[in-house]
Amino acid sequence: MKRSKHLEFLWDVLIMASTSFGGQQVHMALYLERLVKKKQYLSEEELFEIHALCSVLPGPTSTQVLTAIGLKRGGASLAYLTTLMWISPAIFIMTLAAFGMTYLQNKAILHFVLPVGVGLILQAGWVMAKKVINGPLYVLILLVTILIGISFPNPFIFPLVIVLGGVISSFNYKLFPRQNKHKMVIPWANFHLYWGFLALLAILGHFTDYFPIQIFENFYRNGSLVFGGGQVLAPVLFTEFVEFKHLISSDDFLTGMALSQSLPGPVFALTSYLGVLLMKDYGTIGQLTGSAIGALGVFLPGIFMIFFVFRIWGQLKQYRFIRASLAGIQAASVGLTGVAVYAFINPIMISGDWIALGVIFFTFLLAQFTRLPSIVLFMMALLAGFFLG
Repeated sequence: MKRSKHLEFLWDVLIMASTSFGGQQVHMALYLERLVKKKQYLSEEELFEIHALCSVLPGPTSTQVLTAIGLKRGGASLAYLTTLMWISPAIFIMTLAAFGMTYLQNKAILHFVLPVGVGLILQAGWVMAKKVINGPLYVLILLVTILIGISFPNPFIFPLVIVLGGVISSFNYKLFPRQNKHKMVIPWANFHLYWGFLALLAILGHFTDYFPIQIFENFYRNGSLVFGGGQVLAPVLFTEFVEFKHLISSDDFLTGMALSQSLPGPVFALTSYLGVLLMKDYGTIGQLTGSAIGALGVFLPGIFMIFFVFRIWGQLKQYRFIRASLAGIQAASVGLTGVAVYAFINPIMISGDWIALGVIFFTFLLAQFTRLPSIVLFMMALLAGFFLG
């Protein structure tokens, strides 16, 4: 009976992996609809609690949320299978896309893909805001997060504003009942895996010229240190591989970024696409290895971290200020959604592309007031790019 329930859960994960377009904010709206309202695998409160926890950790937030749910429902085995089921479709498609780059001559067909993705992120942020912004204090945290995020567009600011939101909210601890406190027992194994891999790869990357190890270190390091989802990871990788190391052309990178927005599943799957391009001189087997290196490098640290933190989460919640901090973390996470939307909209406004701005607004309205699947919106964007391009 339990096995059939696990299979049903994995099937739902696969369906979401094949239909969830638009990044972690859109993924959370989908989790809320399918996992909470439709299947009742967990409560709305539990989902937002797990999301708040994952928001303060480095790595792919939406992937970590699903991994934590799998861990909660069926232990480590189900958690690993959940992660694999969630990331595989996107990795497979992005790998094929990288092999097909030479055939994608008319890249103008992707022109409207990014605006549609931004519109979906905006609508998902609106849905989340209505759920978690429940008072003046959380409105303040939301606005302060947006202000700081826009004023200081640095990925390392993101974890700081999330922690700040939690600290501000923690002063409401008196609203929460006391619990009997027990001595904390901390299983350190996955934390040691997290930093141990980081240290080992840094040493190997420094002392060897073997290119696959060097790019594995690059992906693992970025997966270990980036906060805020794929919208934050993409500019960090752009700086490293395009501007600093000149290993990938700007056009190829931006094409992959647009594709990752238009495909279902985690945006972090962009790294499998980049891995193929980075290993283009190593033949087909080398390129497939590059895809695996990109995916493993960026997803592993987040998985190690959520395995470590989720197992001590029940013990941490015995402290009232920890429980009180969650609402502030959630408000700050919604604020970072606003920052991500601004980061995408600002260059569009500067360029004067009012059609793209109209597409963003129109996508928001369609997502908000109709039940049109996001894949239909992306197909419309591709068709518009094909004919207008």
